[in-house]
Amino acid sequence: MKLNYKIIFHFFGLLCLFNGGFMLLSTLISVIYKDGVTLELLGAGLIVLLLGGIAMLLTRKHKKELNKRDGYIVVAFGWIVMALTGTLPYVITGAIPSFTNAFFETMSGYTTTGASILNDIESIPKGVLFWRSMTHWIGGMGIIVLAIAILPLLGIGGMQLFAAEAPGPNADKLHPRITDTAKRLWLIYFGYTAAETILLQVAGMSFFDAINHSLCTLSTGGFSTKNASVAYWNGQPVIQYIIIVFMFLAGTNFVLSYFAFKGKVQKAIRDEEFKLYFKFIAFFTIIAALIIYFRADFSISSIDHPMVLGKGEASFRHGLFQVIAIVTTTGFVTADYTLWTPFLVVFFFGLMFLGGSAGSTSGGVKVVRHMIMIKNSFLEFKRALHPNAILPVRYNKKAVSKGIVFNILGFFILYMLSFIVGALVFSMFQIDFESAIGLSASSLGNVGPALGNYGPVNNYAELPALGKWWSAFLMLIGRLELFTVLILLTPFFWRNR
Repeated sequence: MKLNYKIIFHFFGLLCLFNGGFMLLSTLISVIYKDGVTLELLGAGLIVLLLGGIAMLLTRKHKKELNKRDGYIVVAFGWIVMALTGTLPYVITGAIPSFTNAFFETMSGYTTTGASILNDIESIPKGVLFWRSMTHWIGGMGIIVLAIAILPLLGIGGMQLFAAEAPGPNADKLHPRITDTAKRLWLIYFGYTAAETILLQVAGMSFFDAINHSLCTLSTGGFSTKNASVAYWNGQPVIQYIIIVFMFLAGTNFVLSYFAFKGKVQKAIRDEEFKLYFKFIAFFTIIAALIIYFRADFSISSIDHPMVLGKGEASFRHGLFQVIAIVTTTGFVTADYTLWTPFLVVFFFGLMFLGGSAGSTSGGVKVVRHMIMIKNSFLEFKRALHPNAILPVRYNKKAVSKGIVFNILGFFILYMLSFIVGALVFSMFQIDFESAIGLSASSLGNVGPALGNYGPVNNYAELPALGKWWSAFLMLIGRLELFTVLILLTPFFWRNR
């Protein structure tokens, strides 16, 4: 089965056109706010549009067939093409002159990780900051379409579980239903973003801050326009509660939002993964809030603003915010949680491996995989007692095939192995143990803030150059469900069969 190079590069050209178009939108923001980098952003956008146009022109006569091997290459290398071209606004404007730093920031943006190398975010031109937030928004929606429309067809990571529920494709009807799915999901995604922008502005944010934080919330990214992140608004609880609501929605399977808007609210509420996702957040929030209330010292927690509603409300809000921010891998921070007792440091580190719902913009392992593994573990006890009994794992009252269960178990083993190897490589750069495991878990899970020297009030600027490239690689494989990228590193993938 030979690779269809023409359709692969045709897709790359399309991605460049897409990227260039959003760069021109950032140019418009630069014009409005007169930030002095309008021509540079315009130049970056035109260069990327030209590259995309040439690629599409040269490959216009292509076979309209995309096999599995082509699909893997389009998905994995497509993300790299987006990241490489996405560095131009940073480099040309001089906001991030180093290519390594610019690539790291861009990959962190598209993978919705939210890790940054910028020391003074507020000094960056507004057009560039908008582009930075836009990389989150583009990457977030790209992941939704991939997870629901593409990955199930490639057999990636157990995503077939909800493929039948999605208003999307099946194996024999690829193009028309993917297009239909993408349109519906973009509409919901755009609607949520617009709604959050309006609400944040009404609550007291400036329009620029509101739209940037909305772009980064719905993508579960975590980039902020402020050096202190969302802690800048600690004296305005309403703003933080609005962000909490939309982080929760962004971490929920977008297919359920589609069902809810179609009037099938009960179908969304009864979804097993959604119920477990909600229970996890409620339970973990109670633990965090109680410990913050009774054990954490607010004077050293970066919570400097007056607690207008009292210590109880502040404890609940900061506990809920950080739990949702880490579970959904958004990465916004309202305080330095590494100062909230050693227990909470380990607690939040553990949450980095949870992830939001499948079919959401969240990174991590995903709730549905944890649920299937837990169910299968309990069934193993029953099978030990009743070896002849047929006891299938069930999800939403339907039996899950053994192939999908094995796929999920394999994914989890590979994920944990990647985390261990990731931490080992970081340690080779003379990074201490706490920082190394934090960097590995955060990069692989697309969380953003890590531990140690790279915690919630620090950034990745001091990470060695090779460490930044390694972190960017972990971000990519974590974002694209491991198999999609790692299979490209195997010799048999490239053999013509």
